[in-house]
Amino acid sequence: MEKEISQAVIRRMPRYYRYLGDLLDDGVERISSNELSARMKVTASQIRQDLNNFGGFGQQGYGYNVKYLYDEIGKIMGMDQKHNIIVIGAGNLGQALANYVKFEKRGFAIIGLFDVNPALKGVAVRGINIRMMDELEEFLKHNQVDIAALTMPKTKASEVANMLVSYGINAIWNFAHLDLELPDHVVVENVHLTDSLMQLSYNIANHGKPEDKR
Repeated sequence: MEKEISQAVIRRMPRYYRYLGDLLDDGVERISSNELSARMKVTASQIRQDLNNFGGFGQQGYGYNVKYLYDEIGKIMGMDQKHNIIVIGAGNLGQALANYVKFEKRGFAIIGLFDVNPALKGVAVRGINIRMMDELEEFLKHNQVDIAALTMPKTKASEVANMLVSYGINAIWNFAHLDLELPDHVVVENVHLTDSLMQLSYNIANHGKPEDKR
């Protein structure tokens, strides 16, 4: 039976990938867990434990080959495959996602934008024409779509998500302000921007405060 990897470990893997990419850009060929720890502010033992979940990759006395580890983490995260994305909701956030060119460098290609606002029909965002929702089903028949990003008001998000699942979409990147309840075979990543801001607000409010000594 395959070992189950905790979500906490999975959440850290993209950060390793990002730092290793920066090291590659800087021409670094190898790095020890201690050196990586100093850069990332994660303990060296945590790094070793995380990577050991997938086989380790390091050599005692040598450390990690940066290019090899970067490529291997990329494979683990599915970055060696291309993923086609459609965006449902072509407002400010949807258009911002479509304009973010780094997605394509990571293998994520936004191939369609959809909205209900007729004023947006035919508007091009980085070469992608915005289509109306009534064109979605036909579009999916003729295009391989791996992920649907929901950047729309929460009032319609659940209905649209269920419609996407009925059309065969099994992965949803959800920016709507609610947690979707979908069949178990559908992979959902909920992105709550306000939650992140509230965490930032808490840290601002508590930054530098002396510890409670009760």
